[in-house]
Amino acid sequence: MPKCLPFELKSYLELVELTGRCMRADKRGAISPINSPILDRLNIAPDNWQKLTTQFTKVFHGAVGRPQKLDNYCASLEIKRRANYKQCEKLLA
Repeated sequence: MPKCLPFELKSYLELVELTGRCMRADKRGAISPINSPILDRLNIAPDNWQKLTTQFTKVFHGAVGRPQKLDNYCASLEIKRRANYKQCEKLLA
């Protein structure tokens, strides 16, 4: 048995997305068919998503978020040094 999924991450995300769009009697709802794919809606490139999901604790230490949110967070705590800022810009902007 392989230690990973036997297909690419992009294919897996498409499968999850399509599954979430299915309407069933035992579900409250579904993802609207008019919505664009989830990574497009989040404005995250598939390569960045893969890095975020496989290397998160190696890439980030401390607060993580979109650059504007990280700026707001640091300002509210009066933190001058913004750890992870470049990685947040690269992976989440």
